[in-house]
Amino acid sequence: MPSLPWRDIDTVLLDMDGTLLDLHYDNHFWMEHLPKRYAELHGVSRAMAELELQPLFERNAGQLQWYCLDFWSAELKLPVRELKLETAHLIALRPDADTFLAAIKQAGKRVVLITNAHRDSLSLKLERVELAPYFERLISSHDYGFAKENPQFWDALRADIDFDPRRSLFIDDTLPILRSARDFGVAHLLAVSQPDSRKEPKDTAEFMAVGDYQELIEGL
Repeated sequence: MPSLPWRDIDTVLLDMDGTLLDLHYDNHFWMEHLPKRYAELHGVSRAMAELELQPLFERNAGQLQWYCLDFWSAELKLPVRELKLETAHLIALRPDADTFLAAIKQAGKRVVLITNAHRDSLSLKLERVELAPYFERLISSHDYGFAKENPQFWDALRADIDFDPRRSLFIDDTLPILRSARDFGVAHLLAVSQPDSRKEPKDTAEFMAVGDYQELIEGL
């Protein structure tokens, strides 16, 4: 478990899906529920649905439209917002994420949510998990027109909230996003070792990873 130099950190930037919330909801929706409903609503087999969806997923991964419900509703001719409601019971906090949020807020850190989630997805999750009170701002990359993987997202973020990357901590479960933050100059970076509670821990490559938020608040 990494030991954080909390005295050198003023701003805590946090991802949502896979970092604060269990990624099982999103993985189940996109990999299981959506193909099933696509097959039903378009009158094709499940196997054919997956054959049609996979190239679309691969072509758009990591780009802003990948996270956009409007894009997928138009592309797939499906009511994606409504379909997401069908599995909303799976939305859940990761263990002790709320304890961590309360502790860093109590310690006087500036806490900002930065997510690639579409505003509709963000709203859906905030209706089911009480996250908003912990944050100074809740920022969707759609507000800026650039996904977090894009260097221009970070320029827009600094122009918006005027943070010092050298005195900031950023936690995310996606390695290309962490690398983008590192290239921008964010000094303190953590990956998430097990973003989906139903899957095995993942390799976080060159990044230290958090698995237990209780241990992370030591030293605050």
